[in-house]
Amino acid sequence: MESTHLLGSSKKRVKIHPHTVTAKYATQTPYSPQPGVHTHFPQPGDDGYDDAPSFEDFGSFLEETSDRKQLTESRRWPLTLFGSRDKDKDVSNKLQAAGGGDGSEGGAKAAKGSGRGVGEQLASFGEASVSASRLTWLGLLAAALAHGCLIVLTRLASERFSLGPLFLLLARSIIQLLSVAVPLHRGENPFGPEGYRLRLLCYGIAYSLSLCCAYSSLTFISPTNATTTWRLATTALSATLAFLLLEERLGLADGITIAAGLCGLGLVLLPTVDENNSDSPTDPVAFWRGAFGWSLSALAGLWMALALVGYRSLKEKVGVGTALFTVSWTGCLLAPASLALLQEGWSWPVGGPAWGLVLGLVACSIAAFLGMTHALTRLHPALVSASQSLEVPVAMLLHLAIQLLAPTASEVVGNVMVILSVGWLVAMKLLPSRGAGRRQREEYEEILDSPIK
Repeated sequence: MESTHLLGSSKKRVKIHPHTVTAKYATQTPYSPQPGVHTHFPQPGDDGYDDAPSFEDFGSFLEETSDRKQLTESRRWPLTLFGSRDKDKDVSNKLQAAGGGDGSEGGAKAAKGSGRGVGEQLASFGEASVSASRLTWLGLLAAALAHGCLIVLTRLASERFSLGPLFLLLARSIIQLLSVAVPLHRGENPFGPEGYRLRLLCYGIAYSLSLCCAYSSLTFISPTNATTTWRLATTALSATLAFLLLEERLGLADGITIAAGLCGLGLVLLPTVDENNSDSPTDPVAFWRGAFGWSLSALAGLWMALALVGYRSLKEKVGVGTALFTVSWTGCLLAPASLALLQEGWSWPVGGPAWGLVLGLVACSIAAFLGMTHALTRLHPALVSASQSLEVPVAMLLHLAIQLLAPTASEVVGNVMVILSVGWLVAMKLLPSRGAGRRQREEYEEILDSPIK
């Protein structure tokens, strides 16, 4: 954004953005101040004030940059693991494009002539942001529902058709190889763009290792405990890793909401009264099997957090179809290795119901992956993982409808806390915030009214 004001033979070019205000003087001849003549930038009410940048330009600048920079406006480290230098270059180019060009003067005057107030423009910006976010959050909620169905289908396949969890993972990975048609249809390399293939490979390996650990843990502990531990570790570690590797910070309200959801997951993991009051001696083999299962679930959370942060750094270079194909072919390699390592028996679906269950499991996994991966292009990894905590109460309700097993009091309270935290998180993101609009308005008016130009 630029504002010009003629001072004799000199032309003053001013660039304004949220943090700094710079002024450059351009003259055809070297400028020398004359006695009694003082430079002056037009203030509200002065002649030439209409040349000042309009709020529409400032608001569009905020809307263009705040989506990617709202979490990283504070101190930036000089070097990060996932290449923030390229991102800084992109942002600097956008700043130059927003600040340069004589055509912005005409846009500023047109905006001034439109007569719309600052509050109305802020409201329009908020409505546009909400409408753009609705699809993302709708996809996340659908992904959470698909994850809940996936948990129940995996449990049914193991109990009624004797299909091992790792075999189901291998079957879904093989069927998902058909996703290679998406990047090929778009004329893209299915193994990623040049210069980013190693990072894409690391993302695929981390994601597949997470699934292998999570599905392997189902052999040693209950599906409810495995899923809850996996989700709790993923959410907590993704917030930490996003801060350390990408310098993306959570807001205070987001952090409190996510912490409440994690407390709810912790209540779901509380042991039952029968387990606490059991007087029978603990079998060492059963104890270490359980400990190994819990460790696998926590390790699955670590790998998934790394995968979410990894794709967050590749969001502008790698499409969702390419990411799905990468996860599929790495899963085809790691799932058989896990089968051989744990010596899980090989089983094959027999009959139409078993194959229908496998296909339903694949459909749910694809839907969950697409919803999560699309959301990673716009949202913090911890927010994406926290929204998927809704899979735990969904799985509980579905399992209750199938087997009519009453949950414990701690499970009910924990699931209610998870539902409330996710609902509050969605409401905060979708409902218009008056405080945010007021802060943007104060920033804009402070810049315009500042005597230091």
